[in-house]
Amino acid sequence: MSTPLIEAVGVRKQFPGVLALDGVNCRVNRGEVLAIVGENGAGKSTLMKVLAGVYQPDGGEVRLNGEPVKFPTPQAAMRAGVSLIHQELNLAENLSVLDNLFLGREPTVGGPLRLLDRRGTIAAGRRLLERVGLPPDDLSRTVGELAPGQKQLVEIARALGLDAKLLIMDEPTSSLTQKETDRLYAVIDDLKAGGVSVMYISHRLAEIKRCCDRAVVLRDGKNAGELTKAEITHDNLVRLMVGRDLKSFFPRTRPPVPADTPPLLELSGLTYRNGPPHTVSLAVRPGEVLGMAGLVGAGRTELSEAVFGLRPVTGGSITLEGKPLRIRRPGDAVRAGVLLVPEDRRAHGLVLEQSVGFNLSLPNLGRLSTGLLIRPRDEAKLHAEGIASLRVKTPSARQAVGLLSGGNQQKVVFGKWLARGPKVLILDEPTRGVDVGAKTEIYALIDDLAARGVAVWMITSDMEELLGVSDRVVVMHEGRLAGELARSQLNEEAVMRLATGAS
Repeated sequence: MSTPLIEAVGVRKQFPGVLALDGVNCRVNRGEVLAIVGENGAGKSTLMKVLAGVYQPDGGEVRLNGEPVKFPTPQAAMRAGVSLIHQELNLAENLSVLDNLFLGREPTVGGPLRLLDRRGTIAAGRRLLERVGLPPDDLSRTVGELAPGQKQLVEIARALGLDAKLLIMDEPTSSLTQKETDRLYAVIDDLKAGGVSVMYISHRLAEIKRCCDRAVVLRDGKNAGELTKAEITHDNLVRLMVGRDLKSFFPRTRPPVPADTPPLLELSGLTYRNGPPHTVSLAVRPGEVLGMAGLVGAGRTELSEAVFGLRPVTGGSITLEGKPLRIRRPGDAVRAGVLLVPEDRRAHGLVLEQSVGFNLSLPNLGRLSTGLLIRPRDEAKLHAEGIASLRVKTPSARQAVGLLSGGNQQKVVFGKWLARGPKVLILDEPTRGVDVGAKTEIYALIDDLAARGVAVWMITSDMEELLGVSDRVVVMHEGRLAGELARSQLNEEAVMRLATGAS
């Protein structure tokens, strides 16, 4: 067997109260695409950061080309050819693509003044963009103008400019359209053909099957198993990730909601500021999960924001339990029991620097307070119940929520609203960036809420999730409702026909 490009041997990493990596072994061969798979909290990101010099291991060693190596900083790792591309891209949005490609290492020409070699920089930038399939004219564009997929390719081009031998990609397609994802696949194929290795972290199991040669599965900070390309299947990955067979990926304990059940929430001819010229009418019944599908830009998120008071309603009406409901701001929706779990939990659902307990308490201060004083015993009870009922993996309620895994952060977002006893729960991409194990827990929670009579409105781009969880589906196309499908009519082709305006 040839010497691996990079190898982790018995790597350990301890954080206060958490053993993140417990003797992990992993190797990446030259020109190989290796998937690193596991539930949130399994240790994937920690391992990547050890290999990229962000963290120093507390035990074991990292070997590069068979020789032990220590990367004291990410810059040292990059000089050795190891580049980490974070899920939250690390680009200067106000600068041009060219400036981002060479930021901090701008080529200069000789002489005492060390002048910037602008001509050489442009020529090198054009070669890098060509390698990742971006047009040379993009060099002068401001990064903030680019689509998410284009930004991802700029990150890859920047790493290639550092002569990267190994690219570590953390959830690279989490915010990409299918077209952008397909372009990324093609770039990865080209990199592999050119001898560049890729470590690929993703919760999207179909992606792993598509572009990875091998998969290493972590569970609870340890190696759970390894799969060859031929062995990479949904069932095999899930079995190793969660340590058990998933008998029911989409639990369904609730009975069907009769079609003549009066709606709990109803929108009639709704229009809103900066929205499309069309009106929108829909109804969500108590005890049902209404799925909402549509392509990127169809207007699903904007509609949910209008109902939650984030966008002023300019026409039509909203009724709740048969009574008119006027929502001018989010506080009106919250008091009425119409609650939103937003698409971007980090930007809009949580205060990342604050504790788990702070985030659980924030929308519930009224019920926890007497006058201006919070009742500590009641607050502690709310924290304990929220963490226990949702099985949030955290050392304590005092842990900063930004340090939790994505799935546990999402549970905290759910927890703060569940403490209020929602009537209508709007879920915008509820399992984005969440691992398989946490997904099953969220699906079970949705099923339980619907069984208790909550009206659940679920917006999702995950077709498997849409078909597996929904009782009924409405599809948006260019800001209008293109159609509705009963559960008996649900299939991928029917959804996509409506989403593309073909029906």
